[in-house]
Amino acid sequence: MFTLSDLTVQQLESFVAVAEEGQFTRAAARLHVAQPSVSFQIRRMETVTGARLFHRGRGPVSLTDAGSVLLPLARRVLSDLAEIIDRVGELDGLQRGHVSIGATPSLGSALLPGVLSRFHRRHPGITLEVTERDSDQLADGLEIGMLDVALAIFPLRHPQLEHVTLAVEELVVVVPSDHELASAGEVSIRELVGVALIMFHEGYDLRSTTLEAFGAAGLTPTVSLDGAEIGSVLSLVEEGLGAAIVPSIVAAGAANVCVLRLVRPRLEREIGLVWHRDRPLSLAATALCDEIDAQLVEEGWPATPASGVRLVRH
Repeated sequence: MFTLSDLTVQQLESFVAVAEEGQFTRAAARLHVAQPSVSFQIRRMETVTGARLFHRGRGPVSLTDAGSVLLPLARRVLSDLAEIIDRVGELDGLQRGHVSIGATPSLGSALLPGVLSRFHRRHPGITLEVTERDSDQLADGLEIGMLDVALAIFPLRHPQLEHVTLAVEELVVVVPSDHELASAGEVSIRELVGVALIMFHEGYDLRSTTLEAFGAAGLTPTVSLDGAEIGSVLSLVEEGLGAAIVPSIVAAGAANVCVLRLVRPRLEREIGLVWHRDRPLSLAATALCDEIDAQLVEEGWPATPASGVRLVRH
């Protein structure tokens, strides 16, 4: 029978990383160590527990029954240890600590860089970890303790999460500069019937919102390219592969495409900060949330004034 003292933090971190990444190589890269080190930690952990934790073979590794039982416990232990470190660090007045923040891809690329830069200048001793996922995956990360706080799109159907709304943002349509709709100024869903559209991949809130809007009108979109990422969509539009429905924050500053307001229906998304109600935010996480507030107050939403963003808290 093993005891908690038989396990090390390195073993638990390696175990969780392999379980979440599905590969020893990616787990090693995530932990910034060599792959043999991760393999060694997993073998030691299996020796200590007396149980095989992973099914190994070609392709991604998967958890055994014993590994599935151990994973949430290991996450909890690591989360508790991180909280201990953060709480002690808070005694030094934010000289030390760690914050794990999640964001959707569009918010992660447009809003977070400025915020994290400001925060790091003010609190250089606090380490930051950023995870970009869709909103439901971010909610899952908050529930299991992988994330302290997240910038997500509402609503989220997770009763254990608390949230505060920061902004309501319009979705807009971007088209190539030589598109027949380029000078329209605004467009309806019905007018997009037959227009070649670039669709985001499964899991994006934008994909489901677009399909629901067409479905509610009894219409079907024409998809010219499926599976796009937020970081490449404007380039794809610019190259003439189709139009796209995107958040205003993504369309802001676009140089070689035309931005049209979407009307009938007007599509919006509610954006805010989310955290777990049973895990009070650390002083460092609270300071990061305050930094987001401060940037919005001082600099506004990172989009053009005509983009249709309404700040809720400011």
